[in-house]
Amino acid sequence: MPSAPASPSSPARTRRRRMPRALVIAMIVVAALVVVGAVVAASIGVSSALRSLGAQPPAVGTRIVVPAEAPAATASEDASATADERAAAAYLAAQPTAFWLTPEKEPIGEVGARVAHLASQAREQDATLAIVVYGLPGRDCGNHSAGGLDEADYATWTAEIGQALQVARDVRQIVILEPDSLALSDECGNLADRSRQLGGAIDALAGTDTWIYLDGGHSTWHTAAKMAEIIRATGLYDRVRGFSTNVSNYNAASAEFDYAHALASALGGGHAIIDTSRSGAGTNGEWCNPEGRLVGEPGGTFGDEVVDTNLWIKPPGESDGECNGGPAAGVWWPQAAVELTREVR
Repeated sequence: MPSAPASPSSPARTRRRRMPRALVIAMIVVAALVVVGAVVAASIGVSSALRSLGAQPPAVGTRIVVPAEAPAATASEDASATADERAAAAYLAAQPTAFWLTPEKEPIGEVGARVAHLASQAREQDATLAIVVYGLPGRDCGNHSAGGLDEADYATWTAEIGQALQVARDVRQIVILEPDSLALSDECGNLADRSRQLGGAIDALAGTDTWIYLDGGHSTWHTAAKMAEIIRATGLYDRVRGFSTNVSNYNAASAEFDYAHALASALGGGHAIIDTSRSGAGTNGEWCNPEGRLVGEPGGTFGDEVVDTNLWIKPPGESDGECNGGPAAGVWWPQAAVELTREVR
């Protein structure tokens, strides 16, 4: 006859063996590690997925957006212009060219919408968004492109740009950050201030598939060793993709290519973007509206392990400043557009 089941009060039902405290702690730690591992794996999976969707730096063949808002587009329809001036403007309006964001034209409260619109055009054109952020306090040290914001407003302005870029993360983004800001810092005497301000801008603008380039001067300004010293002193170089060279200048692409390699070597590595918008005839030693210049190599023409590629960064046809007969900096100058395009139209 089988024995009766133990009653609820019997020792067989109430007595439990306790696990050693050390074993309990070990099990909790293992469980926590499993959870953390799952989170990390998920994060890696997301990052891998983003890379597979095209999170790649600029390279040979990169095509940037043709902005409908370019001054050349408006100039091409100017009934008061000559036939040559309209033809030059129409040619330049069709070229992929970076768009310059300045607080004078795209102020706080409006700049985000401009970035969103440019990103929409990039999607439609299956192109890369390329912007120049140009609003640093004390911009251009009071020279032809003087202006910019105070430090608090600059932080607000760049944060608005960054928020718009965040929404458009499906579009690859190139950011040329404050041309001339570092190469001019000796003259301005404010490298510490600029480093802090640029660091805040990098924080605001950085994100997946956003490639930021600091100012690297150009081949006929500072030596590579001097420019590297300035860039290193900012403490920002390891937070960006690299540096831009020849922005708004006229040096030949070959000279800038060599300079970019020398600067990257002096910095211990890194990458460059070269502006070839007005490099076609090389330099005559002048930087402000020199005569006889030409548009240069189309964007995406060349590159290697150091030079990501070349782009048109400075819009050809816009004045460098009130020099050699030109209007204010950034203003459309029909005569310059005609001269720059005389061999390609």
